Amino acid sequence: MRRIPTSVSALAIHIFLLASISIPLTQSQPSFPWKDGNGDLVDQICKKTPFYDLCSSILHSNPPSPKPDLKGVALLMVNNILANATDTLSYIEGLIKQTSDRELEQALAFCAELYIPIVKYILPQAADAISQGRFGFASYCISDALKEVSSCDKKFSGAAQAPLGDRNDIVQKLVNVAAAIVKLLLKG
Repeated sequence: MRRIPTSVSALAIHIFLLASISIPLTQSQPSFPWKDGNGDLVDQICKKTPFYDLCSSILHSNPPSPKPDLKGVALLMVNNILANATDTLSYIEGLIKQTSDRELEQALAFCAELYIPIVKYILPQAADAISQGRFGFASYCISDALKEVSSCDKKFSGAAQAPLGDRNDIVQKLVNVAAAIVKLLLKG
């Protein structure tokens, strides 16, 4: 076996690195027009999320702009989570008013206390962070929202009927989709 001199392999590595660096990196995030030569880019984005059908349904029914980019897609998903979380909070508040079961009322109040910061602070901060290009903080906020919804869900674990099961489930799935899209932004 013929051995390549160290100086030649080091030179090859330097040439490779210089060639890599010379690629222009002017765009801070990928731009995703809805259609290109490779097909539907919504599908390409959604295939990188844990819930393709949910992602695709939302993005196809609510295109963010005529010239969407990944940041716009992430904002659209966070705003969708916010709409669902706001609706869930209203639903919880309605259930609290209707129930005469003290134990159920306390569990629902616990969930309301978790959803209030999601709606008023966590998701709006995530949207602001995405708008400002602070994707790491947006990811943190989205993870925090998931923890809060999961805590609410656990409050009803073991119950014969969980009044928020479907609503918490959809919010959790939306959060997971948004987290995957923000992760794409973090990768650049």
